[in-house]
Amino acid sequence: MGTAHIPAQIGDLPPIGRPANSALLEAGITTLEQVAATGRSTLLAMHGVGPKAIRLLEAALAERGMTFEA
Repeated sequence: MGTAHIPAQIGDLPPIGRPANSALLEAGITTLEQVAATGRSTLLAMHGVGPKAIRLLEAALAERGMTFEA
């Protein structure tokens, strides 16, 4: 199944691409707070989340004065 049914953007997350959004939704992650708590290495291990998505998420976290916790 493709990712056409996945929204282009989820909650307060930046647009990071449908494959990454699909992975985050599958893990129940819909907010930047949850992204920060999950951590960079765990996110990178998810199928569909690559370095570009991590950079976009990190920039969005920084805009809100947040960082990856793990």
